[in-house]
Amino acid sequence: MSSESGGGAPSAAQVKTERLLNLVLVLLYTRRPLSKAQIRQLVPQYGTNASTEAFERMFERDKDELRELGIPLVTEDIDVLWDDEPGYRIHQRDYALPDIEFEPDELAVLGLASRTWAQASLAGPAAQALRKLRAAGVERDVGALIGIEPRLRTTEPAFDAVKDAVLRRVRLRFDYRRAEAPEATSRRVEPWSLVSWHGHWYLNAYDEDRAAPRVFRLSRITGPVRTAGAPGAFEVPADHEPEVMTRTAAAPAAQPSPAVLRVRQGTGHALRRRARTVGDVDDVWSLVDLDYGDLDAFAEEVAGYGADVVVEQPRELVDAVLGRLRGALTAHGGGER
Repeated sequence: MSSESGGGAPSAAQVKTERLLNLVLVLLYTRRPLSKAQIRQLVPQYGTNASTEAFERMFERDKDELRELGIPLVTEDIDVLWDDEPGYRIHQRDYALPDIEFEPDELAVLGLASRTWAQASLAGPAAQALRKLRAAGVERDVGALIGIEPRLRTTEPAFDAVKDAVLRRVRLRFDYRRAEAPEATSRRVEPWSLVSWHGHWYLNAYDEDRAAPRVFRLSRITGPVRTAGAPGAFEVPADHEPEVMTRTAAAPAAQPSPAVLRVRQGTGHALRRRARTVGDVDDVWSLVDLDYGDLDAFAEEVAGYGADVVVEQPRELVDAVLGRLRGALTAHGGGER
């Protein structure tokens, strides 16, 4: 098993999970029962099957599996005048959890989990299923989908490889650029733990070249992450406290640095409010001059505007934004450009 994530075809388990997720979304999204034919049209994985018989078998298995998972999929009449065609749906009132009270420590864990989920994305076929529902004119119950929101985020390309190495206890080699350094340096580490803190992922590890524990922010890892040696090659110290190590070592905000951005007219209002000066270049673009503290955090913010914001200077901010945009493109199946 390789610790590096690849770009091959999804596994059978991934395809099945996406199909079941799409089916749940479709049946939650509607206010009236859907026929098998409608479900087959709206769930992408069903529509690609070669025969009606294959779809029938798959749908029957999926219905049984959802019910075994406790999801209240029900059968109802589509039309009282025609009872030979059953319809299917999931009632939001039955699917939703009852009121639950949590202890303060449980709420803290749930808060961390929600921030982590906010950085993920629904699979492409799930978003496609929702678009097909709207195009088909299916009356939708928007309230049933509260808390399920597809987002495009510039995720760290190193995450999967680092996560696997932490779980397998295999040494890593990668290039790392510190906040105050213009160039990256090579690191050899024993990965101990991964921590999400203040919206960023950090690797706690033992740096073999420096013979000391170190904390690495994943967004500052450049290039590929390579494994070195066999799994289980080291032991994580028994007294290792991941959150304490991350919180203690995370660097304070850097001194402000100047930046010049080209911002499309009518966009980038948050950037304009923080600017020292804003000047119109033409009917399309404004030139915005402002300061930023943390390079990586600001690069992520700028990348979130997509084509509406272009970095003019400094060069390191240009490179950081381009790196995040390429990472987002790769993560969403676009490959390198």
